[in-house]
Amino acid sequence: MLKVEHIGIAVKQFSSAIPLYEKLLNTTCYKTETVESEQVNTAFFQKGDTKIELLETTDPNGVIARFIEKKGEGIHHIAFEVADIIAEMERLQAEGFVLLNEKPKKGADNKWVCFLHPKGTGGVLVELCQSIS
Repeated sequence: MLKVEHIGIAVKQFSSAIPLYEKLLNTTCYKTETVESEQVNTAFFQKGDTKIELLETTDPNGVIARFIEKKGEGIHHIAFEVADIIAEMERLQAEGFVLLNEKPKKGADNKWVCFLHPKGTGGVLVELCQSIS
């Protein structure tokens, strides 16, 4: 793993969360996008080498809606940048980690992504991500 690429934070609505994080981080949201496959809107902030990704559900039964219903707004996942997502997935699987998807899928911010089951990572949802060439 190369670095922490971003921290994902589940929020109820962008209308209040984006201005809050713009004030908190003293920077503007540089990008928003919808990831249909995950039923989520994303908003990105850059601070130094690390990004903050806000996650807002597009479906009342989606994964982010269920997360917020169960745990409330807050940190949803931590993402690590990898040089070769396939090789890293194979390595982690060989180490006994459970992958939530068998192959990388297209995520936000022009990345290939794969999630690790939090039961094997101390309760933390971990995302691997690699830039799409």
